Amino acid sequence: MAVLVSSLPAMAQREATRGALARLEESLPRRLNDGVLSLKDLTPAIVVSTQPAFEQTRAWYPAAAITSLARVLGAGSLRACEACMAQRLTVEDGRMEQVATSLSVQDLVRLDELTRGASARAVTAIWLDETMEGVAVRIVDLRNGRILIAENVDQNLASVAASRTTTTQAEELERRIAGKSLTHAFADFGLLPQQHIALEWHEQWGPDNANLSGFAVSIIDPFIGLGVSYFRVIPPAFNLMVGGKFFVSVPNAIINALNPDNPQALLGDNTFTGVFSLRLPLFKTNYALFASVSTNGRVSVGISLLNVSLLPLPFLP
Repeated sequence: MAVLVSSLPAMAQREATRGALARLEESLPRRLNDGVLSLKDLTPAIVVSTQPAFEQTRAWYPAAAITSLARVLGAGSLRACEACMAQRLTVEDGRMEQVATSLSVQDLVRLDELTRGASARAVTAIWLDETMEGVAVRIVDLRNGRILIAENVDQNLASVAASRTTTTQAEELERRIAGKSLTHAFADFGLLPQQHIALEWHEQWGPDNANLSGFAVSIIDPFIGLGVSYFRVIPPAFNLMVGGKFFVSVPNAIINALNPDNPQALLGDNTFTGVFSLRLPLFKTNYALFASVSTNGRVSVGISLLNVSLLPLPFLP
């Protein structure tokens, strides 16, 4: 029983590390496919370090790390560097020096020159070490010392997601300082039991970016209406958008302006219409559940398209 209990943490750690290596195998090819880096920018590569973090994974991790790199970069493009992590003793001109620190980029280039033979010179050096949460990967260009990739990877990509969140916040602060606009396009399709169809263009603003205001065009309820709209985003309620729209029915306004003594209500619409609306985004998609109630006495439930590119205006995303 004692042996079984003591082996459980080791098994859990190995699964966490194995999951992190699997995520690395998935994310590195995406880096190569996005056009920023190519395979020739990374290979041939010297594997400088595959350091395990635990005694329980000491025998297993180095081989697992090399296997993951070989799947992504190709086994023939990797070179081992057994001397990279060993202590180095240098004797020259009556002087003896022992160095136990990591090798510099110049040292790695020199070692590659001594050991590669007739093969092409190494382009990058790779450190892929095990951590408490997963693995840490660092890839450095040996030609100029530029860091190409440096990140912590765990089996749930929590570290990567946190880094992207921080980057997004920094970009948002820079956008506010520069005074750049953040425009959204919405299309509401309320189909049951009555209809409300409208297009909206919003500017996002406020200290917490929770306000959306702009102009709207209605197709139904009211028929061919122009107006303005405002919504407030409530993050604790799954980013629920609560707000309203105010329209002027263009046909009714024209008819009543030409015939003020006999006002008409085309298609049962008032000249001025208010619409109370709710939008509930569906997770992280571009869709939301939609509901509305208008002063024309119509109730609609349907779906909204968020930031759609089908609206033919040049400033839309």
